[in-house]
Amino acid sequence: MPRKRRDNAERLRNAVEALPRHTKQGMLRGIGSNRVIVGSYTDDRGGVCPMLAAHRNGGRTDFGTFAEAWDAFTGARKPRRASAREVRTLRGYLEVSLIRDGIAPLDSGAPASPWAERPLAEEVREVQASRRRRAAAEASEHAGVTIEQLLERAYLDSEHAEIEASRPGANVSASAPGSVEPAV
Repeated sequence: MPRKRRDNAERLRNAVEALPRHTKQGMLRGIGSNRVIVGSYTDDRGGVCPMLAAHRNGGRTDFGTFAEAWDAFTGARKPRRASAREVRTLRGYLEVSLIRDGIAPLDSGAPASPWAERPLAEEVREVQASRRRRAAAEASEHAGVTIEQLLERAYLDSEHAEIEASRPGANVSASAPGSVEPAV
């Protein structure tokens, strides 16, 4: 993706993040129920820009930065219908932003995502608690083993390997240093 296109996508994402919650919700409803256009406020066929769609769905606000970012993202030079990809991208940015705000995005009949119901901080705490439980379980498996016991076991293993290597008829493998193979 060229740098300019990536910058425009980031600019749109930042503009969406800066919108008030009620505007994001109104825009999400509006782009789902209206013909979305780029490059103009309205067109002759009844299409509307996302800000007007938000306004008509209860998200009344004046936020010119969004309109500029939307037109830059779409590369609008003249009024036209927004492509499915452009609308999908905007919908995704709006939904993610609402999830970050702790609000489940409005969906047309689809069950709400279980992740949208919970704030991100709660999800992070749950993951951290799960990792702590796993680490504690792993540590309890090795509980009761002292460092002296581990060192003694390592010493005995190395002693055993030396005895095996010094036995007549044993070959030291070239493929794995320190490993012993019986003579053939």
